[in-house]
Amino acid sequence: MARYTGPKSKIARKMGEPIFGEDKVLSRKNYAPGQHGANKRRKLSEYGTQLREKQKAKYTYGVLERQFRNLFKKASSSRGVTGEVLLQLLESRLDNVVYRLGIAPTRAAARQLVLHRHVTVDGQVVNIPSYQVVPGQVVAVREKSKSLEVIQDSLAGFNHAKYPWIEYDENVKGGKMINLPQREDIPENINQQLIVELYSKQ
Repeated sequence: MARYTGPKSKIARKMGEPIFGEDKVLSRKNYAPGQHGANKRRKLSEYGTQLREKQKAKYTYGVLERQFRNLFKKASSSRGVTGEVLLQLLESRLDNVVYRLGIAPTRAAARQLVLHRHVTVDGQVVNIPSYQVVPGQVVAVREKSKSLEVIQDSLAGFNHAKYPWIEYDENVKGGKMINLPQREDIPENINQQLIVELYSKQ
């Protein structure tokens, strides 16, 4: 399946914030890329603002349009506030949980670890990044993968208290999802209501 592999700094500059993590380029060039990026551009329309918010969410979580639309449909048919449920579904993806546990430094790296069969869910190897983790399940590093340098480097000094909805266990180099995260527990700067408004027009 196709996935964005282009320059991340360009996208971060377009969005105006470091959606892929710390970005030195963004701190030096905090304006949109391109010939007229430094000039003041016309104000985005309401639709443009909503579309940009959706694109920001897609790039942040590494999800393609069809996957994102399917998650939105699932969120809209679930109990609760649609926008918040959508973010909970994105946060519950296996690659995101691996990233939140500090097993990988980025979501892209977490996705690769999952695809290469280094991650287990309740003791069973799962190599599907979009797998939906549910409360009570334990996500951990496969026994023979615990010595991988990339995993050890990522876990070194990681603050596991950052996310109260996940309980970390050093013995398994992983953790249990205690409950679905509340909106205030998700640090990403995403206005989910704008995404809901965008899809309601389609």
